[in-house]
Amino acid sequence: SPWAVRTYLLGGELPGGFVVTPKYIGNPRLIEIAVATLATDRALLLYGVPGTAKSWVSEHLAAAVSGTSTLLVQGTSGTGEEAIRYGWNYARLLAEGPSRDAMVPSPVMRAMAEGRIARIEELTRIPSDVQDALITILSEKSLPIPELDDEVQARRGFSVIATANDRDRGVN
Repeated sequence: SPWAVRTYLLGGELPGGFVVTPKYIGNPRLIEIAVATLATDRALLLYGVPGTAKSWVSEHLAAAVSGTSTLLVQGTSGTGEEAIRYGWNYARLLAEGPSRDAMVPSPVMRAMAEGRIARIEELTRIPSDVQDALITILSEKSLPIPELDDEVQARRGFSVIATANDRDRGVN
């Protein structure tokens, strides 16, 4: 529940008297807005100066909401579209042809299939044409797979938390 996620991050006392120690020390309203954003089925962008715990907050929000924070894409100037969508096991692709078994799902594709949160660190470092792959994923909650004339529909609970550094204007 949103209350449980807020309590996990900001601390508080549970009905049975158990005290949850705060993990985030800062403006509680920022956490409340982040939790409300995720609870209303929207993606979240944490944007700010370096060293302000954006990655830490994204990791803990993802873990609190979906039970894992490991579905991660680390953004760099070399991040390719397969990091957002999917790639191929080329040995299997050549042997069997295009199939779901020959696909290598990205963390985002796995999050969609499992109804979890994917994290994208340093979004602005990813080339803009690769960032464009997120448009359909976030707006339609769908990942087209044209090679198979198929698509992955996101399960309930899927979302994305991205971080961006306001001192880093990206690579493009």
